[in-house]
Amino acid sequence: MTNRPRPLVGVSLKMYFSLARTRSYLADVAALGPDVAASGVDAFVVPDFLNITTGIDLLRGTGIAVGAQDASWEDFGALTGEVSPAALREAGARFVEIGHAERRRMFAEDDIVTARKAAAAARNGLVPLICIGENVRIDVDDAARTTISQVLAALEDVPDDAEVAIGYEPNWAIGQTEPAPPEHVVGVTTRLREALSHRRGRTRILYGGSAGPGLFSQVADGVDGLFLGRFAHDVANFRAVIEEIASHPLNADHSDESAADRA
Repeated sequence: MTNRPRPLVGVSLKMYFSLARTRSYLADVAALGPDVAASGVDAFVVPDFLNITTGIDLLRGTGIAVGAQDASWEDFGALTGEVSPAALREAGARFVEIGHAERRRMFAEDDIVTARKAAAAARNGLVPLICIGENVRIDVDDAARTTISQVLAALEDVPDDAEVAIGYEPNWAIGQTEPAPPEHVVGVTTRLREALSHRRGRTRILYGGSAGPGLFSQVADGVDGLFLGRFAHDVANFRAVIEEIASHPLNADHSDESAADRA
């Protein structure tokens, strides 16, 4: 049996779709349920907040989880406009995206805010999907130092045995026509894995940043899956990525795991 974690792939819809378009997309993703169940790959979708409960209802029983694009650092309180991680968990959400580059850049969220949100997600039984990445293109060693610093800061108050996912998304690759070069991705994520090897909780590293079909086989030595954006807004591409990950030799053993072992 392989020692690698069970592979994971997710897609964020950001704020691209209308209410109706999101619901149509989620219904199409739900139809992938039997294929996902047989694939040995864990999958999730991160819709906008208006559609989280709709997504949970549509995807119930499919094995495909639902995540949130953000959450507050407090469970409840006088925080107008924020979303409670406790309420998200109560609704049935599984993942919560923390510290995305857009949150850092446009909403001034620093490592302290990211750490508080990650801790809040974990204490409420959610899996923090902690997004990290260097702002400009630099060499692998410098990128690794930057991202390791970010992730260790974000995990400061997350219990060592809590499950987490790490989304490595070089900011300079987000929204581009091509992802970061495979050798760069593998170089950085390999170092990230070494830096996180002390953790007892399941820790999976994903690559994001213009990720799409055909990429996983090029970066599989460093990552456990992909965090997809607009290239997976076509459900056929989402399916193609799941199939690509499932068929990779590094993941061959996971297809036989029981449902209880899945995310």
